[in-house]
Amino acid sequence: MTSFSVGQSLGLVLGTWVLWKIFNIAFPKDPFSNIAGPPSDSLLTGNIEKLMNKDGWENHQGFAKKYGRVFSFTTFLGRRSLYLYDPKAMHHIVVKDQYVYEEASDFILTNLRTFGPGLLSTLGNHHKKQRKMLNPVFSTAHMRDMTPTFYGVAHKLVKGMGQQVSAGQEIIDVLEWMTRTALELIGQSGFGYSFDDLEPDGEQHLFAQSLKNLFRAYNTGGIAFFRFTIHKYVFNWGGPRFQRWLVDALPWPALHELRDMVDVMDNTSKEILGATKRALAEGKDMSSRIGGGKDIMSILVKANMAASEEDKMPEHELLAQISTLTFAGMDTTSNALARILDILSKKPDIQEKIRQEITQAYEDNGGDLDFDTLMNLPYLDAVCRETLRLYSPVPFLAREANEDMILPLSKPIVGKDGREISEIFIPNGTRILLSLIHSNIDPNVWGPDSEEWKPERWLTPLPDSVIEAKIPGVYSHLMTFIGGNRACIGFKFSQLEMKVVLSLLLQTFKFDATGQKVMWQMNGITQPTTEDAELSAIGERKLQLPLKVSLLK
Repeated sequence: MTSFSVGQSLGLVLGTWVLWKIFNIAFPKDPFSNIAGPPSDSLLTGNIEKLMNKDGWENHQGFAKKYGRVFSFTTFLGRRSLYLYDPKAMHHIVVKDQYVYEEASDFILTNLRTFGPGLLSTLGNHHKKQRKMLNPVFSTAHMRDMTPTFYGVAHKLVKGMGQQVSAGQEIIDVLEWMTRTALELIGQSGFGYSFDDLEPDGEQHLFAQSLKNLFRAYNTGGIAFFRFTIHKYVFNWGGPRFQRWLVDALPWPALHELRDMVDVMDNTSKEILGATKRALAEGKDMSSRIGGGKDIMSILVKANMAASEEDKMPEHELLAQISTLTFAGMDTTSNALARILDILSKKPDIQEKIRQEITQAYEDNGGDLDFDTLMNLPYLDAVCRETLRLYSPVPFLAREANEDMILPLSKPIVGKDGREISEIFIPNGTRILLSLIHSNIDPNVWGPDSEEWKPERWLTPLPDSVIEAKIPGVYSHLMTFIGGNRACIGFKFSQLEMKVVLSLLLQTFKFDATGQKVMWQMNGITQPTTEDAELSAIGERKLQLPLKVSLLK
């Protein structure tokens, strides 16, 4: 054979390989071809525009009703994926095989670029090490210690809202108040820092504004497509300086908006950590600080100083926890509180029933309640649980398999070929969307009234079907706070915040609906707006929840 023919042969082999790779990218083999699901809407985006749409509730509901607990769908560039809320499958994903089904790579990379290497940006042993350091400051014992701080902030909220109402303002944006309060609670109890005096004419701290708009910013201006497809390739080039230059140089307003938000969060986090370290280094009496020196960051920095080299957290990781924890706790809890007030404004009988329970407890106690008394008020607890069941602040989450796995199901599904499927082969790299909202309203678990808001269901023993389902959630047989090694570390913090705030608000104010149509958008987390809300420069409605608020006589 001549050298020329050898070259031709090598060229033919190489060309065939390249064409084969292109074909497999453009037309990947469908590992879920026998599992029913909606047809792809687009070669570029598949079903993503329907599933990730801010008004996509009906799409999720329609797909779940039509296809059941497990169905296949198409993501970007024709990649196939699974959508599921089967209890056994979820248990394997978030508990049994939790280190195989990790957070999706785009989620981790996005969080790393946004917050730094905090709890939401790390995997495996790295994540486990951080969580081990943080767990004690989110314990029930520590929440008991922090209860007076929570009350201090909530009383400031009541005073500020009261001044607004007394000045003649009848309609109040309660979402703004809940967001400001949530940030101040995290600031004082989390970092020994005050973001907001909660005065009626005060403005949201830039940190709060950045966090509040972060979810929406990640899903506008082509950012979502960028995150899911080429983000990891583009930002693997060069170091931080080059990457910053690239962000600045690209003529992309949506990306620049995100950049500015991240800058605000980074600068604020540095200010908070710096103040904590200086106070400890100077030997100041920490009990005189905001939060009495019991805040999460003060305890974490002290524990870190005393930790072994193996367990010690580097400073850039301590810094990352500030924006990470604030992001994780601020919008989720503030929107859950807003949802409860929205419901109660339309159900005055329920509002009055909770008010009576709270008022009686405060009278019996002679003032603010201790942690255990507050947490065990039965009807307040039932209202919180039922709202978090029916309206999970986070509607769904993604996991990605890092090796081939077999995923078992609680109940077999019927494949397109008519045969039963009791387990599914999951190829390495597969993305799975876990529906928290549908797990929480599954009629096979919660009964035929699963889509009704009924607090009374929590006042009697739950049905056997709920117990037997073995839902892998960390909280009350629900997936609202997830489960396993990536369960929400601050779910007890969130519960305390909700109950302290509601107990004081409902003793002081009456809430009524305004008649405006409230729309709860699916922006990564659930957020409210109204039809007549002010529009931003890119046509997005302002997030708000206006309610009629009046002082009780």
